[in-house]
Parts: sequence; C-alpha cells; structure tokens
Amino acid sequence: MTNELIKVQTNQEGEQQVSARELHKELGVKTRFSLWVEQNFKMFVKVVDFTSVVTTTVVNNGATRQIDDFNLTTDMAKNVAMMSKTAKSQEIRDYFIAVEKEHKALMADPRIQMAMGLKSAQLMLDHKDKIIEEMKPKAIFADAVNTSNQAILVGDLAKLISQNGVKIGQNRLFAYMRDNGYLHKSGSQYNRPTQRYIDQGLFEVKESSHTNPDGSTRLTFTTKVTGKGQQYFVNKFLADKN
Repeated sequence: MTNELIKVQTNQEGEQQVSARELHKELGVKTRFSLWVEQNFKMFVKVVDFTSVVTTTVVNNGATRQIDDFNLTTDMAKNVAMMSKTAKSQEIRDYFIAVEKEHKALMADPRIQMAMGLKSAQLMLDHKDKIIEEMKPKAIFADAVNTSNQAILVGDLAKLISQNGVKIGQNRLFAYMRDNGYLHKSGSQYNRPTQRYIDQGLFEVKESSHTNPDGSTRLTFTTKVTGKGQQYFVNKFLADKN
C-alpha cells in the first residue's frame, strides 16, 4: 500500500479526486492559492477535470469558516504538480501514478465491482422519489414527442403543449414566439421563423403558389414546427412550469 502523501478520495462513480488546496500546500507553492489556480487551471475543463466545492478551515480563534476549494481528477493533479515546478513536483506526480495503479487493480476485483453496484443501487433506492419526480417531465415530454415525428402547425403544437399540463392556445403561442424572437414581428415576414431558428432546425417553411383572378401568381407560406422544434418547445414549457 502506498504511503499517503496527499489524501485521494473516491467518489460515488469510482473516480479518484484530490483537494486543490491540499495539493497546493503539499507542493510548497509560494504563490497564493487563488493566483495559483488562475495560472494553472486555464488548460483544464470545469466539471470534466475539476469541480468547485466548499470546505472549512480553522481560524486563529478556533472557529471554522468556509473557503472555496476544488476537487481535481488525479490526471489533472499530476499535470498541475509538474506545472507548479516545485522541489516536490516530481515526487507528488510519482505518488499519484502509484495510487492510480493500486486503484485500478482494486477496481478490477469482481467483489469490489459488485460492492460498487450495490452501493449505487442503494443510493438510487434512497433517492427514488426525487429521481422519479425529476424524470416525470422527461417521460411526459418523450410521450408527447413520440406522437409526431413530422412537422406540425403552431396551433397543433399549442394543443400538444396543453395536453401535457401547460395550457396555451394558438394565438398566445404565436405571440410568445414573436416576443422571444422565434418568429418575425412585422412586415412581409410576419409570423415567419427567423433564420437563426430555421438554421437550428426548429422550424420549416412550406411555400405555396396561388394564381390570382387576374392571372398573376402570389406566394404564400406556412410556418411549421419540426420534430426537433416540438421537442424543444414542449421541453421548454414543461421546464418553465416546474
């Protein structure tokens, strides 16, 4: 077993994480913590490589106060250690490599895999009511989308949204779309989708030609909401409701 140089924790997903403040301290970095973070975290991606957390520290009078910290993946921690270029950088990098090897060997044990699976299942059971509640709008949304894979009229979309608990009529939905930039507000383009949302695949425009009594031809258009657009708006209204 590798002697603990810096505490490495394993989260619920089995991923190893390191406290940025502990790493900063153990490296012996002279730069203050916030500046060190600013200098060394630029090439890493939040949530993927590190997450923000709040921890506590004891102040001079014995009281505790909250301070900002970060949980780093061990891959990020290895890189940051070398980037910090202190006397202990190499030692700490080698330490993380050794810890990772032990962790991989441990996680390969079928007994550990079973225990992790049971732990995950227990967590889901403990939070089943919350999970069900969070999934409910998504389930309703999926059912709504499955009813139509083709482009539909805005009025039909209003009915679809209303069927899922958010009462709205065709005129109100048109007004909402105009007010929020989905449709043009005036002129010859009135109620026609803006190019931005056509490009995003939310709308399509059906054009038709008609012959006037004088023999001239006029073009008309009909705004339709694509399957992707239906997903977008049903999801949006359900989210706003919750």
